[in-house]
Amino acid sequence: MAVAAGSGRLNLFQRMMLRWRDMHPYNAVHVVRVRRPLAEVPVAERIARALEARGLTGLTLDRPRRRYRYAGGPAEVALEVLPGGSDPLAVVRDEIERQLNLPFPDAPRHNPFRFFVVTAGDAFHLGLAYDHFIAGGESIALLLNAIAAACGGDAVAGPEASALDLYPATYRGLATRRPAPFLRGLAGVPDAVARSRRSFRPRYRADAGADVAFAYFRLDAAQLAGLRRASADWGVTINDLFLAGLLLALDPLAAGRRQRRRRTELGVASIVNAREDFGAEPQRVFGQFLASFSVLHPVPEGIALRELARDVHACTARIRRDRLYLQTIMALGLAGLMWPFLSERRRAGFFGKYHPVWGGVTPLNVDTLWRRSGGSELSWEYFRAVPTGPLSPLVFAVTTARDTLHVGVTYRTAAFSPAMVDEVTGRFLRSVDALKEVVCRAA
Repeated sequence: MAVAAGSGRLNLFQRMMLRWRDMHPYNAVHVVRVRRPLAEVPVAERIARALEARGLTGLTLDRPRRRYRYAGGPAEVALEVLPGGSDPLAVVRDEIERQLNLPFPDAPRHNPFRFFVVTAGDAFHLGLAYDHFIAGGESIALLLNAIAAACGGDAVAGPEASALDLYPATYRGLATRRPAPFLRGLAGVPDAVARSRRSFRPRYRADAGADVAFAYFRLDAAQLAGLRRASADWGVTINDLFLAGLLLALDPLAAGRRQRRRRTELGVASIVNAREDFGAEPQRVFGQFLASFSVLHPVPEGIALRELARDVHACTARIRRDRLYLQTIMALGLAGLMWPFLSERRRAGFFGKYHPVWGGVTPLNVDTLWRRSGGSELSWEYFRAVPTGPLSPLVFAVTTARDTLHVGVTYRTAAFSPAMVDEVTGRFLRSVDALKEVVCRAA
């Protein structure tokens, strides 16, 4: 049984996540579909074995000292089994939404993992909800895929289980080792503040809380081929296309900005995986390495997806080249200094005021991640949901698995109704379908 030595220090993003968690649960959920009858699989045993082998047990959080520790020991497996009935996916969606809004115990020692199973005839969905401060999506995807492989999902082989580095370096060390990106980011803060004043703010209902809801759609192989062809032909990334498509889809909901003199632009955000900056390979380092950046655009009436995607790419390419996403880390550090002096009401509206975006995109390629870890080709479906938090009222969690894009949509019910989210996803899908037709004509 692996036992982690020492303890780790919470980084700036983790500390802010814990502050957000004080206002509303800040959980994420991953789901994998295992093609084997549940009765044949000792799921709880497989879960316990995976957690213990990786040292992910006995978590103790010391918030005053900003430290955490995995003490090891036997795994405490929280597993709920739900009947799928005639529509297992609907049960999965409802359970995801419940898990997103269900708090983890606010205690120094607690289990940050909750598992659930939804039966589906000769298969089952295995879900993992987790306290998001402990890790990013890559670490969780490797853990859940390893459990799915151990459960015998189509006899897919996984990598050898081994203890992980559970205490990675924080952003403080990164600033010391690679000061240039931080200095560029610091120099760009005044411009970032000026840009935020051009962004049209989403509206939140004053009588609503911070609860979130969940929706789901997928892009099949033909639609994904359209995205890839457009990405190559237009010289943009698929993430650029998602940001541009989301801007177009949100545009009608923010049409009021066209009557404004100041806040005339629409903002969306992208979550960045900063692991490369740390040299922290996901196969050996378990933890949280997130940053983000925002893209603002006026989205003039009639603009085509191609033109908008190229504008987005011009912005994102500069951000990634100069690592300007590290500005987010500095901004979170400054917000952390101000946090004790803010009232509860001002905390709830702080980021909506100074970082106004309408939606965000967080990508994860599970196919590539699993292959690089030593696993054979995936033969199961995989999708996820992420928290919105105060940063964005709506997030697309885009997951590539089995050459399909699975999109979990999390949204604040204070800002969006289910009907509004249906409109947004419908407009987005129509843009993607147009790209598929382009590929068909080219073929």
